[in-house]
Amino acid sequence: MNLYPAIDLKDGNCVRLLRGEMDAATVFNNDPADQARSFRDAGFNRLHLVDLNGAFAGKPVNAAAVEGILGATDVPVQLGGGIRDLATIDMWLQKGLSRVILGTIALRDPSLVKEACRTFPGHIAVGIDARGGMVAVEGWAETSETSALDLARKFEDAGVEAIIYTDIDRDGALQGVNVEATRDLANAISIPVIASGGVASILDIEKLLAVQSSGIEGVIIGRALYDGRIDPAEAISLVRRENA
Repeated sequence: MNLYPAIDLKDGNCVRLLRGEMDAATVFNNDPADQARSFRDAGFNRLHLVDLNGAFAGKPVNAAAVEGILGATDVPVQLGGGIRDLATIDMWLQKGLSRVILGTIALRDPSLVKEACRTFPGHIAVGIDARGGMVAVEGWAETSETSALDLARKFEDAGVEAIIYTDIDRDGALQGVNVEATRDLANAISIPVIASGGVASILDIEKLLAVQSSGIEGVIIGRALYDGRIDPAEAISLVRRENA
C-alpha cells in the first residue's frame, strides 16, 4: 500500500477543506512548492494534488502552483480538478505529472475516460467522490443519482490505473476513513482503489493495511498530517514493514 500526502490548492495556497466546502478552507501553507518539498523530505515518495478552483471552473486554475510543485520535487505526482478533455490531460503529462485524475468527466462522459486510457496508457485514474454512496461532481456541489460502484464498474478493463474513492462526509473531518465502504468497493472491482477522506490517525492506516488484499492500493492523507496527528516517519515505517 502507498501513502499519498495531499496538497489541495485554492487561490494558489495549500489548504484543507471541511467536507468539500470551499468557504470552510484552512490555509496551511501559502507556498505549495515548499509544502511539496517538506513532504518529500519527510520520506513520502508520492504526492496527491487537487486543483479545487479548477474543479468548480471546469478547467485548470492553479496551474502555476502545480508547476511549482513539479519543479520542486522529483516524486511521482497525481493531479485532479478541472481536467475534462484530452488536450488538458496531454498538457499536464507533458509538464511532468505521472497520473491525471478524471472526476466529473468520468460521470458525464465515460467514453472520454476510456479514450484517455487508450491514448495515455498507465497515466489515468478516476476520482469517485461519494456522498451517501452516490457520486458527487462539479467540486462536490452536485450529487448525482449514480452510485459509486455503478460508476466504477463502467471502467472495468478500460485501463484505469486506480479508482480514488473519497467519502465526502468524512473528508477533512478527522472522523476516520470509511474502511468498510472502501473495502467493499475494492472487492467488487478489479481496478486498484485508493482510499481518501477522514484519515485521522495511524489507526486508520493500520485498518486499511489489514484489508489491503481486497485491492486497496493506497491512502490519501490530508489534515491529519498538517495537524500533526500522524507522524510521517511512523506512518512510512508502518507501511514499509507491512509491504515487506
